[in-house]
Amino acid sequence: MSKPYYEQRDLEDFPNIGEYAPEPGTKFFEYYTTATSAGKLTEREKALIALAVATVRHCPYCIDAYTNKCLSLGVGNDEMMEAVHVGAAMVAGDTLAHATQMRKIIKKKEM
Repeated sequence: MSKPYYEQRDLEDFPNIGEYAPEPGTKFFEYYTTATSAGKLTEREKALIALAVATVRHCPYCIDAYTNKCLSLGVGNDEMMEAVHVGAAMVAGDTLAHATQMRKIIKKKEM
């Protein structure tokens, strides 16, 4: 059996993404820290948003990081799953909204 492409230990290397481009790496982490820290939304709310986005974007590193972040903040399993369902519903809605293009083409051809 082949080794998975994504490995949990790779997540530990994330802080080193600025290795070959230190200035943008530093700027990214400044932005990332600001965006994910408590502001008008709590750290807990932002962690749930991040988990939902990570799931719909299919990022195993982020799913790992934000599942653990949510757990560390006392977020319940049911709350995390509810957030993931919100993300799933948004993806479904987005997909169906784009069917408008298909419907416009069909209607134009039917004229």
